[in-house]
Amino acid sequence: MTKDRRTVLADAAVEVLADGGLRALTHRAVDAAAGLPAGTTSAYFRTRAALLTALVRRLVERDQAELEAAGSQAPAPADAAELTAALVAFSRARLVGEGRRRSLARYACAVESVHQPVLREIMAPRENRGRAVVRDFLAGQGVPDAEGRTVTLLACVDGLVFERLVAGGEDVDAEAVGRLVDAALA
Repeated sequence: MTKDRRTVLADAAVEVLADGGLRALTHRAVDAAAGLPAGTTSAYFRTRAALLTALVRRLVERDQAELEAAGSQAPAPADAAELTAALVAFSRARLVGEGRRRSLARYACAVESVHQPVLREIMAPRENRGRAVVRDFLAGQGVPDAEGRTVTLLACVDGLVFERLVAGGEDVDAEAVGRLVDAALA
């Protein structure tokens, strides 16, 4: 199946942002990354804000698909060790290759969303199968406020991913993830 032109441009914008940061995100750079003639990006996204909005929508779309797949492909964790292993594996996938590039773009957009509320609205956490697996596990363990603890646990794991990106690492501290899971269960 061929991607439509807007999707191709949004994916190219993610690449440009991941590789060069927000300053590198220009219509011309996206045209080049997509391998399209100059002016194509501006024909579809007239302003930089429109381009950034399309980029964020595409990131969220791809992230949601990834989280749905992660929650659907593996069996529900039977214990804290299995949940920890699943969170570590997911975090590692966000630190290498395509996952790393999307993570870099995601965090750049998160910072930009402080100044552009429309981006913050698009990036707001959403329900997905991956999140439901964590919440259901915590609820099954009798944890009070499983939803709140799920949000906190996933935010903390996300923080570990961010720290590794900034420090240049490609692996998360599995022991730290285990301590976060234990804290969520306490």
